[in-house]
Amino acid sequence: MDNPATIRQQFIKIMTGSDLSQRKIPIVTLKSKNPGPVIWLTACAHGDEVTGIVIIQELMRYIKKNGLLKGSIYAIPIMNTIGFENVSRHVTFSNEDLNRSFPGSPAGSLAERIAFRIFDTIMDTSPDLVIDLHNDWINSIPYALVDPVEEDHEIHETIIRYAAQSGLPVVVDRDLLRSSFSHSIIRQNVPSITLELGESFVVSEANVQYGLFSVLNILSNKGMLALSGGMFKYQTSKKMEKKILHYSDKPLCSTTGIIRFKVKPSEIIRKEKVMAKVYNVFGKLQESIKAESDAFLLGYSDSSFAFPGAPIVALGNFE
Repeated sequence: MDNPATIRQQFIKIMTGSDLSQRKIPIVTLKSKNPGPVIWLTACAHGDEVTGIVIIQELMRYIKKNGLLKGSIYAIPIMNTIGFENVSRHVTFSNEDLNRSFPGSPAGSLAERIAFRIFDTIMDTSPDLVIDLHNDWINSIPYALVDPVEEDHEIHETIIRYAAQSGLPVVVDRDLLRSSFSHSIIRQNVPSITLELGESFVVSEANVQYGLFSVLNILSNKGMLALSGGMFKYQTSKKMEKKILHYSDKPLCSTTGIIRFKVKPSEIIRKEKVMAKVYNVFGKLQESIKAESDAFLLGYSDSSFAFPGAPIVALGNFE
């Protein structure tokens, strides 16, 4: 191999348990002998989102076999080790959402202290790009999620470009989550994208492949590795090519009952199309959920039970 990578494993210490055991967050570093971009991959901020862990493992295998042309890759396979061990979305000791605790604080809550250690470690390397790996609903297609940006349109365009390089549908989030990991990274003028890769709790091999190929696309575009099989692109309708979508979970449900979906993920939905129907226990129709505008169906709720105010579908609106 002409360009082997130096591989190092290390840990961030986060707390000491009552049995005096050390609780740690693992980090893997892969470095080329040639200088170049610094890329971070993070996974499992929510302890039930396990696919990203395997994507990072597969990326390490790929680079061990094929080498790294230039630059460095840092990866945190499990950010929320406490939630992961308890099969929970949250930091279970304090029931906090780690992905709503950034950039963190060294004197804050447990989640804020963990977030601070992660954030400080990443920023200390002067990263060029951060890719955060997440999971979505069970019946969701993979997509690249982009945070809305308040002021700096230049960095927004850079993030959109990286998202497009992933080969996945590009969706701009509707909400500005100031305490999320990706938004906190962007506030430091560092591009960050989130890859949403289907169902939680179990490892979906199809979504592992989508995530791995997406990351390889981006690294190839940075000149960090050479792809022998060409660039990956998630197969959707030709009408979707080069489209920038806008996330929406509207309309919300207004009644209570059993959901019957009438559309499928990756389907293009026209305005007024019935996406789902809600029936009561006796089979009487309570409500038809119709699209408010033309959209691309990203996925639908894991639950078969609807209640007033519940989100039923995830959409990428065309405008």
